[in-house]
Amino acid sequence: MTTWPFEPFVREIVGLLVRGEYSKLETLSGGVRLSAADVARAVQDYGVQLALPPKEREPALEVVPVLNSEPPRWSVHVPLWSVQEGPSDLTLELSILERSEGHYQVEIDDLHVL
Repeated sequence: MTTWPFEPFVREIVGLLVRGEYSKLETLSGGVRLSAADVARAVQDYGVQLALPPKEREPALEVVPVLNSEPPRWSVHVPLWSVQEGPSDLTLELSILERSEGHYQVEIDDLHVL
């Protein structure tokens, strides 16, 4: 399994989502594409309580590097978990941009059922 340098940052974002800290997500992403209300609505519409997976069962990030992007950019899909289902059909889609070595910016592209 590939480990990406921005993975801890992505896991922090998932933690904010699971804890329902939607306003912090909006601030972190600058509200690009999805607002706090949009994220809250997507979670509510799905109808489960999100949860962090057990550390040993954390799903791998699905990462696609965006070719020839400057600054470096990746499209990241994060499979989510719920209390009711364990691994769920809900996926968080992010764009991660490298601002400087070890520092990243996030855009929340979508939160939907795959």
